[in-house]
Amino acid sequence: MDLTKEELEKVLFSGNIYNPNDKRIFPIQQSSIALVNKYNKTRNNAGGFKRRDKLLKKMFSSIGDNCYIEPPMHANFGFSHVHCGSNVYANFNLTCVDDGEIFIGDNTLIGPNVTIVTASHPASIKLRKDGYQYNKSVKIGKRVWIGAGVIILPGVEIGDNSIIGAGSLVTKDIPSNVIAFGSPATVYRAITEEDELLFDHGRKIEIMDFK
Repeated sequence: MDLTKEELEKVLFSGNIYNPNDKRIFPIQQSSIALVNKYNKTRNNAGGFKRRDKLLKKMFSSIGDNCYIEPPMHANFGFSHVHCGSNVYANFNLTCVDDGEIFIGDNTLIGPNVTIVTASHPASIKLRKDGYQYNKSVKIGKRVWIGAGVIILPGVEIGDNSIIGAGSLVTKDIPSNVIAFGSPATVYRAITEEDELLFDHGRKIEIMDFK
């Protein structure tokens, strides 16, 4: 008997251990990945950009306005378990292990080669031998900046406005309004009102406009 998408997601999002090698999962997964493959083959011209916008709306579980992801992009379930707000930008090679749900808030910036992981495996040798896994959702707040090469592990929540420095491994929750980096990522400092006046280690903010 075939699985419906709703029946599959009830197991995937439960947080319980299951066997991802069930043959009934494969057709649902492959149909989602097919859309990602089409996206990655689009051209960098007006027609290609228009096609990308349409494909994003088909791929994602939900997605707001004015979002753009540089191809190539990759996802276990073709981003069909990713909920994305508006005005989100992601650079090349965004990888979402979206067996579980991923939530990305409005106005978030994602650098190149970022990996967001929801899937994990039990320590049990016997269960790992047979491929069993479980999933924990990842939640990224609004106006977050995730630097290049960051890896975000299952179950992590990142609060609004925070910055995750390049190359960080995020293993636990990061609060709102902070700068965090490292492996594992730890909070370096809070984002303050002074950051509205200064940038790049103390330089005064002066916006340059194109003539």
